[in-house]
Amino acid sequence: MADDMRAWVDALPKVELHLHLEGAIPLPALWQLMEKYGGDGDVPDLPALRRRLTYKDFPDFIAAWIWKNGFIRTYDDFTFIAEAMARELAARNIRYAEVFFSPTRFLDQGLEPQGLAQAIRLGLDKVGDTEIWLIADLVRDHGPDQAQDTLAKIREVMDRGIIGIGIGGSEHLYPPEPFAPVYEAARNLGLRTSAHAGEAAGPESIRGAVEVLAVDRIGHGVAAIQDPSVMALLAKKQVPIELCPLSNVATGSIQAIGDHPVRAFWDAGLMLTVNTDDPGMFHNTMADEFMVLHEIFGFDRDEIRTLILNAVAASWQAADRKAAMRQNFQASPAW
Repeated sequence: MADDMRAWVDALPKVELHLHLEGAIPLPALWQLMEKYGGDGDVPDLPALRRRLTYKDFPDFIAAWIWKNGFIRTYDDFTFIAEAMARELAARNIRYAEVFFSPTRFLDQGLEPQGLAQAIRLGLDKVGDTEIWLIADLVRDHGPDQAQDTLAKIREVMDRGIIGIGIGGSEHLYPPEPFAPVYEAARNLGLRTSAHAGEAAGPESIRGAVEVLAVDRIGHGVAAIQDPSVMALLAKKQVPIELCPLSNVATGSIQAIGDHPVRAFWDAGLMLTVNTDDPGMFHNTMADEFMVLHEIFGFDRDEIRTLILNAVAASWQAADRKAAMRQNFQASPAW
C-alpha cells in the first residue's frame, strides 16, 4: 500500500514555490564543483559530503550554506548548477517552479546580479521539461541599503525570467520591517514578493512581513502556531504559506517531524503549499514531503491534490496561465 502511494506521488505533476538554487544543487554536481576547485580535505568522497550537509541548528545550517557557496565561483558555475537543478526537477515531475537565487552572496567573488541572472537562465534554458522562473533573494543579512542596490541591478535583467523578490538569511538577527521601502520599490517594478518569516524567529516576524512588507506569500511561517492572532491573520488574509516540513526538521526549527504544525494549519484554514527548500542540502524530494504528510499527518490523496493545486493558485502567473496549468495537471494520467 505504501509502495502504491509512493509511486503515485512520484508520478504526480508538482509545483515548487520555495526552492533555493544554491541549495538545490544535486550532490554529484556539487561534488564536481568541489573537485574542480581542489575539494576539502575533511570531505573525501560523496558519502562524506552528505554527512557534512547535516546541521545541529539554524546558524549551523547558514554556516554550511556559506561553506558550500565557496565552490561556486564563476558565471559558468551558475550555468552548470542551474542546468543540474532543472534536470533534477524534471526527473521529479516538478512541472513548474519559482526558484530563489542569492546574488549578494557572491559579490565578494566579483559576480554581479545581472551576470548571475544571465548565467542561470542560460543553464535553465538547456532543460525544457520544467517551467522555471526566478526570485531574487535580497538576503536580509546584508541590510536594506544593499537590498536596494541589488534591486536596481535586478531591474536591468528582469527579462531573464525574474518574477519576484524575497529575503532569506538570518531571520533571527534581521527583522523584516526595515525592508519595507525595498518591497514597495519592487512592487512598483511589477515584481511579486515573499519573505522568509517564522522559520528562525517568532510569530512577530510573520506579522511584520504581512502587515509591513505586505508580502504576497510567506516562506515557512511555522512560528504562527505560537500566536492565535497571527494564525487568525493568515487565515483571514489567505496569504499563501510556502511550507517546507523536512527543511524545518533539518535546520532544527522544528525538533521532530511529528511536532510540525502542518495539520493544525490545514485544519485552521490557512492557504498552504508544500516545498523542499534546499533539497541538495536536506536530501529530500517533493515526493518525500508528501509521503511524510500522508504517513505522519494522515493527508489523503484528495488533500495532496489540493496542496498541489494551491501551489498553482499561489504561483505568480496570470489567471489564464494558472487555469491552463490546473487543467493540464488534472488531465495527467497520474492525477
